[in-house]
Amino acid sequence: MCEVPNLRKPERSIYPNSIMCEVPNPVDCMCEVPNSGLCVKFRIESMANNIEKAERSPLLPDRHPEPDFFVCDIFDAAPKSDIASMENPLFTLSTKPDMNPREFRRGDNWLKLQPSPFGLATVHDRDVLIYCISQCMAALNEGREIKRTLRFNAHDLLKTTNRATNKKGYDLFRNALRRLQGTQVETNITTGGKEQWEVFSFIDNAKTIKETRDGRMQAIEITLSDWVFNAINEKGKDLLTISRDYFRLRKPLERRLYEVARKMCGQNTYWHLRLETLHSLTGSSSTQAEFKRMMKAIIDDNTTHQHIPDYSFELHGNLIKIRPRGAFTEIYSEAETPDAIDKVFLKGTTIEVAKKFNGGWDVHFLESEWRSMLQAKKALPDNPDGSFIGYVKWYVGKHGQAR
Repeated sequence: MCEVPNLRKPERSIYPNSIMCEVPNPVDCMCEVPNSGLCVKFRIESMANNIEKAERSPLLPDRHPEPDFFVCDIFDAAPKSDIASMENPLFTLSTKPDMNPREFRRGDNWLKLQPSPFGLATVHDRDVLIYCISQCMAALNEGREIKRTLRFNAHDLLKTTNRATNKKGYDLFRNALRRLQGTQVETNITTGGKEQWEVFSFIDNAKTIKETRDGRMQAIEITLSDWVFNAINEKGKDLLTISRDYFRLRKPLERRLYEVARKMCGQNTYWHLRLETLHSLTGSSSTQAEFKRMMKAIIDDNTTHQHIPDYSFELHGNLIKIRPRGAFTEIYSEAETPDAIDKVFLKGTTIEVAKKFNGGWDVHFLESEWRSMLQAKKALPDNPDGSFIGYVKWYVGKHGQAR
């Protein structure tokens, strides 16, 4: 009969197929309560796991706090991410092989994803692209020519992106390359001002140039797709600098939340969007109710630990509010500053449309005020014409009709 405490001991065995209980006891006992719920042993293990999770930092450990002297130039290259994949759900949030085709639409933009035999490319796989883009930008800033094919030491990539450098780390890196090459993308989303209408992959190919005796990759060669490489064109106008702590975020959803905040909010003092809009932008496959629960848990964690870089988040009903932290605006202000605001040109038709909403104000005066506002915010709009029309409407709404 069962000797486990807190379990009622039946008068006689009514389960002929009882199994030996694995709860450690002085003597073996037959468990007489199968299917009545979790065994005490597993309840204890579950409680222990929950306590461990509660005490665990929401950030991954900094696996390489001291960069190797000979790869310090690799660490000095500021992490860069392409804007297109920050504002669109190009990568799955799943940590298990995701074999489900995806399709997304947002305004006039559309996106179709077909998985590889190893599943869709994941948010964590994107570390490889961030590393490659960052190295290209570092080369451009030094006046060196760049090409779609990059050759580098795999160990450098693993260290820079805070990945393990043991055999498992190399195996995970190899699988990431398989998914990046195998995932098929079809979209009209532009990079570098160019639309890619045919099906393509994130990388065209990857191959090992040199391996260690135990089969670990040393020198590796990766060829970026035209779509990814176009984002680096003209010194990275389609790129944004991201925090190194991005690579320490454990949860894929937290990474997507940071990407959306970095792109949508930037250095603006405040940004808000509806929960259902954020659900679509992240590419989450969860229900709206489950997504809201996960967001609340992440926001509560971030309020306590401030582990998501650069931004704070608030949930008010079905509205998400995003604010940049003060230190962030100081660090990245230079990266967001336009080289010359006068390089922004408005279409002639935009001026004509503005005259319909100018409330008697001189359109050229309004344009001057709009440019001053952009300069003060140290940011360029993705759609200057739409931004100007919106500013005209706002200005007239605030100041009234010209007298």
